[in-house]
Amino acid sequence: MVRSSIRTALAAALSLVVATSAPGIARSELTLPRVSPGAKVSQTIGLTDFTLTYSRPGVKGRKIWGELVPYGEVWRTGANEATTFECSDAVTIGGKTLAAGTYSFYTLPGAGEWDVIFSHAKGAWGSSEYTPEKDALRVKVKPQEATHQEWMTIGFENLSPASGDLVIRWEKLMVAVPVQVNVNDKAMAGIRAALAERKADDWQTLHRAAQYCFNAGIQMDEAMAWEEQSVATKETYANLSLLADMKMKAGKSKDAIAAAEKALKVGKDDPNKPNMRPTEEKLSEWKGKKG
Repeated sequence: MVRSSIRTALAAALSLVVATSAPGIARSELTLPRVSPGAKVSQTIGLTDFTLTYSRPGVKGRKIWGELVPYGEVWRTGANEATTFECSDAVTIGGKTLAAGTYSFYTLPGAGEWDVIFSHAKGAWGSSEYTPEKDALRVKVKPQEATHQEWMTIGFENLSPASGDLVIRWEKLMVAVPVQVNVNDKAMAGIRAALAERKADDWQTLHRAAQYCFNAGIQMDEAMAWEEQSVATKETYANLSLLADMKMKAGKSKDAIAAAEKALKVGKDDPNKPNMRPTEEKLSEWKGKKG
């Protein structure tokens, strides 16, 4: 009886193996945790969107650089599938232009210098699909010592409105790749499109366009005209105080003082009670200099 039960169990197990491995036989999908978990990082710099998709290996007491990750060999920069890098606009990386698109992100680590590679190869497992002929961009960077990072990370640091660093951190090493975006050209294109569709009573779009240019230090004459048109459409504390700043920067102190005084008068009557202290302080300073 026991032998019969064993034979029955073995037969059932064999039939299961055949059923799940034979061609054309349906089998269940089994999803299990990966040793190196997946990660996705999204970041906007200026008006450009970036997405990085990668897997995060752990140190786990191993010697990483020069052993687990050999020097002089192309690395998938993570684990499992090759890391992917996506940018919505053309960007400048390490001083070189990279077109908008999705790329496989490889590196070539060295003891004193790394190559960072953006490749047209797609859908690869590891580095098996990498060939230099598919390079879209390659830049050289210097690795730096860093605090211990158990699980590898890739992300963006040192952000500004037009730049940031693409940073790899793992074990006690970091690699930073400078990234720049052409935010002003894209912003100006958006501004001109919005102004072309502006309604006659819309003072805010004019004001926001002028404010952007003033803060960025671009198209100053055009920005002044937009802010004057905003004021002509509707006088508010916001557009009058900015107009005062613009006039002062243009060296027209008398006009700046007049605009600031009007801004305070309009602001005083505004039921929303804007914070007028910045303009009050500037007006006092401007009048003092005038005297």
